[in-house]
This record gives sequence, structure tokens and C-alpha cells, in this order.
Amino acid sequence: MTDLWRLDATAQAALVRDGELSALELVDAAIARIEALEPELHALSSHDFDAARERARGELGGPLAGVPFLAKDLLGVPGLPHRFGSRLFAQQVANEHSPYSAALDAAGLNVLGKTTTSELGLMGSTETLLEGATHNPWDLSLSAAGSSGGSAAAVAARLVPMAHASDGGGSIRIPAGVNGVFGLKPSGERMRTSGPGDMNGLVIDHCVSVSVRDSALLLSLTERDDGPLTPVGFVDGPVPRRIRIGAYHQTLMGAEPSAANREAFEKTVALCESLGHEVVVTAPPPIAGPDVSRAFFTMAGFQLTQLSAMVAPMLGRPPGPDELEPLTLALMAWFAEQPADAFEKATATLTTAAAAMTDYLAEVDVTLCPTIPVDPYPLGSLTPTMSREAFLERTEALAGYTPIHNFAKAPAMSVPLFQSAAGLPVGSHFAASPGAEATLLSLAYELEAAAPWADRLPPLIAD
Repeated sequence: MTDLWRLDATAQAALVRDGELSALELVDAAIARIEALEPELHALSSHDFDAARERARGELGGPLAGVPFLAKDLLGVPGLPHRFGSRLFAQQVANEHSPYSAALDAAGLNVLGKTTTSELGLMGSTETLLEGATHNPWDLSLSAAGSSGGSAAAVAARLVPMAHASDGGGSIRIPAGVNGVFGLKPSGERMRTSGPGDMNGLVIDHCVSVSVRDSALLLSLTERDDGPLTPVGFVDGPVPRRIRIGAYHQTLMGAEPSAANREAFEKTVALCESLGHEVVVTAPPPIAGPDVSRAFFTMAGFQLTQLSAMVAPMLGRPPGPDELEPLTLALMAWFAEQPADAFEKATATLTTAAAAMTDYLAEVDVTLCPTIPVDPYPLGSLTPTMSREAFLERTEALAGYTPIHNFAKAPAMSVPLFQSAAGLPVGSHFAASPGAEATLLSLAYELEAAAPWADRLPPLIAD
């Protein structure tokens, strides 16, 4: 029982399926681990352990039957609070499934609770006025990043073997990178829908996990079978085909990575070459990062303005500083000052950038760059009370590589291959053309075997 946390979700499910362990024993072990480590991490926004135990006593089905799971608090799970990391929704409880959460349920996952997120998923650090700060288990003074920081920290600390996450500009991949776990963002339109707030299709749901096979299996269980893309199915291992990898290290903002990220990038290039893949050094995507950043936050301001209009009749007024964080209100105020056609121009900018990225990806099988260009931020570097200008500067520095893949609807992943001299995880970021998840997952299996990370544990839990 004390070593169950070392097993991935696939192995835990096998124990239940083979009768070697009951689902109740599995969930009790996860609850005990959460109760021991959560006070230091603060990765959970809510939980219902009694309901989870009751489900474990019942009839369970699905390939992952009985596996303990956590869902990011942007996803509604019936019976659990659905707060979006915001005081505006502090009292809200989800009462029905979305197609995506229903697929999680059908897979057999036992959702113990919700993980923390930045307010409405806007910030690249999981620090809110509603719930405080989530800590990185590798160094509690560091941010777990965001907006899926709670999920990545929980998986890194092995509270659960995998957890739901979502990504609108790097929110799966960046937390996966700084917490040392595997994070795949599927192609746009790949996954079942999870409700409103998907930023015109930019936000997509999946997970962070310890193992590649868990992510691959969950993808096969939650992807659409009625969408524009051919279903991936379960990619169960690498394939012999060698691929062409285009490697670049400069961000779309024109910045170079830190020494730790540059070193990990070069090691990743060497590792891929040692596996027989062709790696070619390329220029970064020919896309103006500042234009893309402005367009992205214009779109965010538009979505926030729509949200404000939706809840104003219920409040009897627009939401204010008692409901929304200062930064959220500042983004809305900034958007209100933009020209009437700002949203349409932003959409056109992102469409042009997406087309350029699609063409760029088509030149090779896979691209490689660092996951982030900067060293992990200390807590307090990205906070909901900072100015909009400081927020934009630090966000553009942090998310220098990842957002463009959302616009291009391209699959991308952060793989925890190496560590810095300080002993912190450093993610390596791979991407492919829309629909090519199988190529990425096949490569990920190969990298996992060549440079395994499952036994690389953060100081919080290291024996």
C-alpha cells in the first residue's frame, strides 16, 4: 500500500482489474497521500473523499476503473465545486456532465476533487485571491506555473498518477515542464467539448501524467469520434520509422533561452540524434510574437467582457473587485478602450499566424524547442494584483514558445527529459502538424525509454 503512489494509472487499473487490490484500497491510499502532502503543496481547490469512497465500493467499469483522479477547476464535475479559481463563482457546484467529463467517468476514473487554477485560466502561475498560491514540489518557493499548476504539482508529488489539465496557450505544457511531468496538448478539435470558455476553440482538454502510456490511453478514451480529425486510438508504443526534427531555440518574441533551458535543448538534440532521428537546426517560426500576444489578449478581453455581461443580470451590476481579481478587471478595462473592430482584427491576426505555423510544421515531421525560455518563476512573480503591463511582460517572457500551437490547432508536448544544474526539471517541447498525435506519442515513448523520468522525484517526496 505504501508504494502504490509509484505506479502509473495503467498499472493501478491492472491491480484492480486482476483482483489484487480493491478500488477502495486504491482510493484510500491516494487520500492518505493527499492528506499528508497537500498542506505544503496546496494543489487542491476542493475534494469529496466520502463520495469517492462510495464510488469505489460500487460497480466500476472502463479501462481505468478505480484509478484516483483529479480535475482542474475549469472543468465541471457533477457534485463538486466549479469555481474557475474565482470568487465570482465561489459558491457554484456543477450539476451535470459535459461530453468530456462524461468520457472521464466512462473511463472508470474516480475523481477525488478539483485542482487549483488561476482565475479563469488567465495567468501562467496558480496564485489567486480565492485560494492563495500553489507550490512547486521541487522547490516550494517556486511557482507551479499555470493555469494547470495544481494538476501538475499534484502529479509531480504523486498524489495521483495523472490529472486533468487544459491548455489555451501553454497551460498543460508549461506546468508540465516546470513540475517534471509529461504534458500533451492534443490537436484543436480533437477532444470532446467541456463547456463554454474555450476561447474560440483555442483551449483544449487533456491531462498531465507520470507516464506516456497513461496520456496515450486517456487520449483514446476522451477524443471525439465525430470530429474533423481521424481518431488517434491508443498509441501503445514507439514505431521503427525515423523522423525529421526541426530544432529552434529563439522565441517568437526574439528572446534566447536561459542557460539551463539552452543546455537541455542541446542535450535533447543530441538524444534525438543518438536514436537515429535526423535533427536539422532551423530558424524560429516566421511569426511576429508581439502581434500575436496583442491579438491573444484582445481575444481574452472580449471573452471576459462577454462573461461580465452574462453575470451582470444575476448580480444586479457588473462584477467588480469583490468578485474578480484586479488583473482580470484591468484586462477588461483595456479591452473597453480598443477600437470597435479590435476583436475582428485580432481574429485575422491569429488566423494569419496559424497559417504560417501550419506551413512551418509541414516542413518537418516534428519540431523541437525548449518548453519555456526562462528559469521557473518564484512565487509572486505573476500575481493577480500586478499591473497589466508587468503581467504582459512576464507572460510574454514565460510563454515564448507555446501559444502559437494553439492557434495552429497543432498537437504539442512537454517531455521532462533533463534537469538543470540546480536539480530542477527542464521540459523539452515537441510539436507536429494538426492530427499527428501518433507521431508525437511514438517519439515520446522512445524518449521515455532512453531518458526515463518516473523515478526522478522532487525533494518534497524523495526517499
